Amino acid sequence: MRVPVVRDILSANDRIARENRDTFAATRTFVVNLMASPGAGKTSLILATAARLPQDVRPGVVEGDLASRIDADTVAARGIPVVQINTGGNCHLDAPMIRASLGELPLPDIDLLFIENVGNLVCPAEFDLGADLALVVASTPEGHDKPYKYPGMFAAADVVLLNKADVAPVFDFDLDLFRRGVQMVNPGAPLFIVSCKTGAGMDDWVAWLVAECKVER
Repeated sequence: MRVPVVRDILSANDRIARENRDTFAATRTFVVNLMASPGAGKTSLILATAARLPQDVRPGVVEGDLASRIDADTVAARGIPVVQINTGGNCHLDAPMIRASLGELPLPDIDLLFIENVGNLVCPAEFDLGADLALVVASTPEGHDKPYKYPGMFAAADVVLLNKADVAPVFDFDLDLFRRGVQMVNPGAPLFIVSCKTGAGMDDWVAWLVAECKVER
């Protein structure tokens, strides 16, 4: 009896996601659904990316958390338009939540919108938000086994970033094993190795993202 209920939920979500996609297309806003575990560096990556964007690519952010607006305040302090969504316990954002938040953002003035999903490597992959790009961020302290343990998330990614590369030796992180895991479940996904703290790899990532953004716009 549970399967039809799940299908109904996903079907309703997909309908709103299509509406979101139409709205983003109308305002020429390129949207990234950023998914990762708690502590992988989602907000740090957004800020490090925004700081390296060319002037003609204006960023905005939707922050998703169970509670608080800590990350939203951090983003706002950088002068970036941001809206906070608190899910109140839900382990992911969904399309209706995004739809309800759009009125709080100046979409015509945003070229690149980051949706920072709730920290979770399971549920967010199942819910289409209307984004153009699905970004999965892993980090070296989490371990090199994440693509093997959470294949659904990595399979859903259009691009994968490995963050905190600067501390990989401390955690005996096996980059080759991680890379093979990503390629096994998603052989077409580009993989960028970055450090938000040192800036290593960030220029290549931002150049790739800007190119994707401008192609879509």
